Amino acid sequence: MHMLPEGRLNDAFWLLLATGLVGYHLALIFSGLVPNLVSRPLHMAFILPFVLVFGATTRRRLISGIPLAILGVSAALWVAANSDRLGDQYGFLESDFQLFVAITLLGITLEAARRAIGWPLPVVAGLALLYGLYGQHIPGQFGHSGTPTASFLGTLTIAEGGIWGALTGVSVGVVAIFVIFGAVLNAGEAGQGFMNVAAAAAGRLKGGAAKVSVISSALFGSISGSASANVASTGAVTLPAMTKLGYPKRLAAAVEAVASSGGQIMPPLMGAGAFVMVELTGVPYTSIMAAAVLPAFLYFLAVWVGINAYAGRFDLKGVDPADRPARRDVFVTSLFFLVPFSALLWAMFVAKYTPEYAAALAIITGALLLFINVDLKSRREQIVDRFVSAIMNAAKQVSMIAAIILCASIIIGVLSITGLGVKITSLILEGSGGLLWPSLLLTALACLLLGMEVPTTAAYVICVSVAGPALIQLGLEPLQAHLFVFWFALLSTITPPVCGAVFIAAGMVEENWLKVALTAMALGVGLYIIPLGMIANPDILRLAQDPVGALFAMLRIAAGLMLVSHGLIGARKVLSTVLLVGAGLGIVFAAVII
Repeated sequence: MHMLPEGRLNDAFWLLLATGLVGYHLALIFSGLVPNLVSRPLHMAFILPFVLVFGATTRRRLISGIPLAILGVSAALWVAANSDRLGDQYGFLESDFQLFVAITLLGITLEAARRAIGWPLPVVAGLALLYGLYGQHIPGQFGHSGTPTASFLGTLTIAEGGIWGALTGVSVGVVAIFVIFGAVLNAGEAGQGFMNVAAAAAGRLKGGAAKVSVISSALFGSISGSASANVASTGAVTLPAMTKLGYPKRLAAAVEAVASSGGQIMPPLMGAGAFVMVELTGVPYTSIMAAAVLPAFLYFLAVWVGINAYAGRFDLKGVDPADRPARRDVFVTSLFFLVPFSALLWAMFVAKYTPEYAAALAIITGALLLFINVDLKSRREQIVDRFVSAIMNAAKQVSMIAAIILCASIIIGVLSITGLGVKITSLILEGSGGLLWPSLLLTALACLLLGMEVPTTAAYVICVSVAGPALIQLGLEPLQAHLFVFWFALLSTITPPVCGAVFIAAGMVEENWLKVALTAMALGVGLYIIPLGMIANPDILRLAQDPVGALFAMLRIAAGLMLVSHGLIGARKVLSTVLLVGAGLGIVFAAVII
């Protein structure tokens, strides 16, 4: 029998495993109800090999990752196989073997998150575990009464109070499906479709190359859910185009970083955050989309105004007519994302299917389009490459997000078991004197600090778990509080000292990252003001209930934002800048005193 060479055999193994991961998550959507203590451990079993072995960057990591993956997969499969019996134990470990399984699951969850995104999140989760185990020895209000070790570890590992909690359920049932959807779109012509539509819409305008970046990054970012991934993908096209036309490097990189960051707040998908918000708030997905659309529009409006201001200073040119796509190319390539998106929206809003079921149908639609290319022809090798790319990218992205969510679930579990979340909420209320705006500023600072070291979704989950109840207690609606925290969790993508999107964009154009960051902060000023504007003008979130009031609130914030943006970028004198920024902020926050 003919044997595959070792490299190809290795590739075949990972492709088979990735196909199993994608098939498993799709099957969950169509197969009906599967017990949580079965579906969620199987989810972990699928993702661990990709995080611990496939993602290994050194030989040392590879050698250590294989036994860790085997241990972790075995422990997760044991939980799934014994789910009925474990459900009757109500989170209490009954033997030394079960204790070993619990410690294994927790340790490997921390290590998987460390390998996926670095030390900060696992360190926070590790400290949370130590607090749960030994917090009874802490004097004062931040100690707790103590929980038996068998009960504490069991709740986190064999019940639905920790790594198998509701947050992991979102990763299994919703986030994974939309990540697969994004991977299928990106494997075909959809990415080129985004670029062509953007070039056709804005390429001829002054500063057109920058505006193409804004539109394409907004479209792409909504499905990618990662500012860094967005910069790396769309930036590969838009950054050379801008620098070729003579745009200052710091401006080109800043435009790409700011536009890519905005993709995470852009409906209809908003990356993974929207679906986590559905679970945490109980608000329907469609209501979250309706609430998020006007603030997202304002964000990109502020960027657009900023580009116009820079265009006046640097005489920024539009895209050369020879470099703009032909109408036929725009029409054909746009179908590669319009058809799947139309299937998604029809299934959600017309057929009234759940978001995950609608996404599964959209995945099937997008997969069918992988069989044809922009010339409306089929080539066997191209089809195979596309499906391999879609499956492998989906598996890698699902695994990375799952590793983050599993680790964050430990923190949420400890907060719940020990009551620490309530104590931190009380501390916020005391520190702010029971006043809303000081509480908002404390929360914003916490989001910025936490977001510097962990991805946006994880920062949002942790911040909203401790600060959300305080904000709601001070009078905010749950969705208002959650959107506020979600927006500020995004700050760190463009705000020094740790600004991931800026670092990547600056590296791609070989510019000083601090110059890029300062320019990005001016262009992305909406990221700092709009969340506060949502509090001062809550009607902007009520588009579905009160469209007129929402549009009026949007116009008020838009007027203020345009003044602020023009003041920061277009005004040449200090006094003019101060007056314009002050007037803009006054308009945005006028509702507080009206």
